[in-house]
Amino acid sequence: MKNVLFLFGLLLLACPHSHSQFRKDPVLNLQTEDLKLLNWGYYLGFNQYDFQFEYENDIGEDILVDKSLGFNVGLIGELRINEFLDARFEPGLLYTQRVLGFPGFTDPVDALREVRSTYIRFPLLLKASARRFGNWKPFVTGGVYASINLGSKEDSLDDNSSGEFRMKQRVYGYELGFGIDIYTEYFKFSPSIRGVFALTDELVPDNDPNSPWTGNIDGMRTRGFFINFTFE
Repeated sequence: MKNVLFLFGLLLLACPHSHSQFRKDPVLNLQTEDLKLLNWGYYLGFNQYDFQFEYENDIGEDILVDKSLGFNVGLIGELRINEFLDARFEPGLLYTQRVLGFPGFTDPVDALREVRSTYIRFPLLLKASARRFGNWKPFVTGGVYASINLGSKEDSLDDNSSGEFRMKQRVYGYELGFGIDIYTEYFKFSPSIRGVFALTDELVPDNDPNSPWTGNIDGMRTRGFFINFTFE
């Protein structure tokens, strides 16, 4: 997490005209940008997804999750409500990978499960902004999302006894975040950090209710964060 935040800071400082945006009396760019009723853009970014497990019996070791960086890409549609509030629809594609380590096994074939997920996401968010200061403006954002996991394998007849880890295809949750709008000469650049929290249980249990992989899992929900870079 520290390395990702460090990367976020470096990219913020390296963004176009970043130093000039924070001067005391900068030349104001895109002065009518926030007056439009509708605004459009796109975003690119990184993600790191984790799982939060809930267990039926608090015995033995927890399931370990080895996380890696994934990527996000998507579009933005924004509706201006007033000077400080906007409604946003940010459909996008997200790829992430996690490796689960199950305790109690000596053979890595049984102990490890690689979970690759490609999500199509449909977030509906509210963006609350502060008053503009020169060429920058901080904001917070939050809302709900629905997503489709294209790699879920929910309908597969195989389960962990055959090496297949299954997840539900549809996921619902909410996200919260903060960022800065930076007004450059030609476009608005907005780096942000988002926390993502699934509300629905994503696990498809094994066929055997006493499965050594899923028998003790009462719930499995995604937790993660994004670093997005928006261009509008």
